[in-house]
Amino acid sequence: MGKLSTHVLDITAGKPGAGVRLALYAVGPAGRVLLKTDVTNADGRCAAPLLEGDSMQAGKYELVFSAGDYFAAQGVELPEPRFIDEVTLAFGIASAEQNYHVPLVVSPWAYSTYRGS
Repeated sequence: MGKLSTHVLDITAGKPGAGVRLALYAVGPAGRVLLKTDVTNADGRCAAPLLEGDSMQAGKYELVFSAGDYFAAQGVELPEPRFIDEVTLAFGIASAEQNYHVPLVVSPWAYSTYRGS
């Protein structure tokens, strides 16, 4: 079985995004179901995979990162309302046998992601 992991990179400060709250949801016909919440460690990563073993299933998912709260806690001056606040990455897992790494590269003004392994 594969696993799902993530990490956060703060491109404003050029460092890992430590202390970012995130939530993982499964998305189906009836809507979103919360699977897990976590907070990134000093390396901007979660201590354990978000999904692995029997919990790693093909399907649609969303990762929601509390980026605005992170930048506010870093002392970054933000407008109100925040331009980047909660970042939702919607993605699919086609094969539960593969590893999926879904990082967030973020600043108060932009973000991006990619599929890693």
